[in-house]
Amino acid sequence: MKKGKKQSVLFHDYFKEWIELYKVGAVRSVTLQKYWINHQWLLELAPSLSLDELDRKTYQKLLNDYAVTHERQTTMDFHHQIKGAILDAHDEGLLLHDPTRKVVIKGKQPAAKKIKYLNQFELRALLNQLSLTESVTWDWLILLIAKTGIRFSEALGLTPDDFDFSKQIITISKTWNYKDPKGGFSPTKNSSSVRKIQLDWQTNIQFSQLVSGKGLDQPIFVQGRVFNSTVNQRLANYCQKANIPIISIHGLRHTHASLLLYAGVSTASVARRLGHSNMTTTQQTYLHIIQELENQDNEKVMKLLSSLY
Repeated sequence: MKKGKKQSVLFHDYFKEWIELYKVGAVRSVTLQKYWINHQWLLELAPSLSLDELDRKTYQKLLNDYAVTHERQTTMDFHHQIKGAILDAHDEGLLLHDPTRKVVIKGKQPAAKKIKYLNQFELRALLNQLSLTESVTWDWLILLIAKTGIRFSEALGLTPDDFDFSKQIITISKTWNYKDPKGGFSPTKNSSSVRKIQLDWQTNIQFSQLVSGKGLDQPIFVQGRVFNSTVNQRLANYCQKANIPIISIHGLRHTHASLLLYAGVSTASVARRLGHSNMTTTQQTYLHIIQELENQDNEKVMKLLSSLY
């Protein structure tokens, strides 16, 4: 295709060709899916925008239109993916100027986000509802996530070989791609997610018996196609029976973290156990709990200082 003809190509067509050339087979399927979703947004928001019409003004309008129905962070993510293709077009000489320079990222007001988690008594009531038989069921997965705080995909990726029962440790080194109909093992969310997690003695004994005789490299919980909605519905039913707030399977991860923080475990230790890339993520996610604990600490400090007279 000649340069002049390529400049007049529709931008969404250029973006599609760019995805197929540079991203297919190079990024994780979940990430690739986001590229294709953003391609659909280009089709909807700028169906007639050609590459030679792309300048700061038209690109800012594209971002503004997207931001009408999306929060600022989502708009930022959209911008970063689209920008990759635009910068390549600029490097190829198809664009004289970089239209992404000095753009303004907008977005609708984010909805108030309240982390749903259970307190210690509610969690105990939930676990009492589980039917922990000798066979592997979703109830065992619910128990394990509640006791370790691992992600749903990390739990699905566990094999018997990941357990060191002599040291009461499980190693998180992979996940299960349950969003792909074909499934299969996938890398962890990030390098910090590769970690070792200490198990309590009771859970350690239970799982040593549960996985006995199973293939060391076979996923423990995966038997066919997995849908997180199936596990969430099972969990919701147990919450209703226990007369406690309904949480999701990810809410069990929040529950685990909150209980550790309330127990006085350091933010750094909680971050490592959860596999967060840094403590800032933990602090931002559980800010309300940390602030509450700081208030309690202040009361202790004042009580101590007052006793010195």
